[in-house]
Amino acid sequence: MSRRLLLVALPLLWAAALGSAAGAIWCKHRARELFVQLEQSAWSTHAFVERVASTRLHMAMPPPKEIEIIAP
Repeated sequence: MSRRLLLVALPLLWAAALGSAAGAIWCKHRARELFVQLEQSAWSTHAFVERVASTRLHMAMPPPKEIEIIAP
């Protein structure tokens, strides 16, 4: 009886361990994808772009008199 139980339990335990490992890998991959999306959205906020433009690129907004809107 013990040998029969081992022949059934061993493959089930192996499959459970494999499934658990695959699930952990998938969860980690998904978490990284979500982090990248979050990071990209943070980089594209208006305030961040304005701060980088003014501090790193030394850009400034032109006065309203100098702004021209061109329509097609």
